[in-house]
Amino acid sequence: MPEASWRIVTDPDPVACADLLAAAFAREPTVSWICGDSASARTHWFRSTLRTHARLAGAGARRAALVDPDGRLLAVAVLTPPGAAPSTVAQAGWAARTVLRCGPRALGRTLRYLRATEGGAPPGAGTLEFIGVHPDLTGHGAGRALLDHVLTTAHGNYLTTADPSNVPLYRHFGYTPLRETRLGPLTITSMARPHP
Repeated sequence: MPEASWRIVTDPDPVACADLLAAAFAREPTVSWICGDSASARTHWFRSTLRTHARLAGAGARRAALVDPDGRLLAVAVLTPPGAAPSTVAQAGWAARTVLRCGPRALGRTLRYLRATEGGAPPGAGTLEFIGVHPDLTGHGAGRALLDHVLTTAHGNYLTTADPSNVPLYRHFGYTPLRETRLGPLTITSMARPHP
C-alpha cells in the first residue's frame, strides 16, 4: 500500500487500537512476559489497558493512528500527557478486568513492571506508552510515519522498552537512554528526548 494513501486520525476507537497492538506486540518481550503466549490474554490485556487509558484524569489520553483509505488501522500510538493518571476507581476496574480475563500472573507482572519504571520520566514529559504496526506492514515505513507525526504534535518525550532492538530505533528519533532496570528476564531501558 503506497504511503501517499495513508492518513493520520486522532482518537481512534480504543478497542480497534487494542486489537492492533495485541497483534503487533505478539513477540515483544514485556507483553510476552506479562501475558505468556496466549493471544487471548494479550488481546484482553490491551483492551483493559486502553479502556482505562481512555479515561485518564488530568490532561486526558491521546491516541493516534495511521489508517488506509478505507479507515483500517495500520499503526497505532498511545500517549499519556504530563500529569495524567488513572483515578483510583479506574485502576480498580482495570485490575479486576485484568485478573478476570488474563489471570493473576498478568496483573502481578504488570504491577511489577509499573513499579520498576515509575518515577523515571523527566518532569513535564509525556509518555509514549505504545506504538505498534500491523504485522503485515512491518518494515514499510508505517511506524516511522506515525512516530514522526506523534513527535511533532504530542508530548511523547519519555518511553520504556524491554526490546533491545528498539533502542537504536528510538535513538534515531532523538531519544537517549536514561537508565536500565532489570526485572525478571527483562532489561528495561528508559529513554527520553528533549521537549520540542
